[in-house]
Amino acid sequence: QVQLEESGGGLVQEGGFLRLSCKASGTIFSINSMGWYRQVSGKQRELVAAAHSDGSTNYADFVKGRFIISRENAKNTVDLQMSRLEPEDTAVYYCNHRSYWRGSPSDYWGQGTQVTVSS
Repeated sequence: QVQLEESGGGLVQEGGFLRLSCKASGTIFSINSMGWYRQVSGKQRELVAAAHSDGSTNYADFVKGRFIISRENAKNTVDLQMSRLEPEDTAVYYCNHRSYWRGSPSDYWGQGTQVTVSS
């Protein structure tokens, strides 16, 4: 129902900058959130940042002040600007779209993009 296309991962040195982008297509309900999660092998998936259709945002404490999330509703896109990257940020980053079309939220996921931060 919703497809997500991700781009922007790669290899960067500690202290560097990367921008992740995601575009949603398909059946998009106006009440939704779009954001990014990350996962390290052997550990649980964790929220990085999310931007909601009401204009609000939320960030994980470990990225607050370094990352900025933004969305463009007309294009159904969300970007994550990642500054002052640390080796601990190394993970697979997944775009998330959460739809509130039905009574309960429904999650859609991108395929993931690798971010590697070298020391």
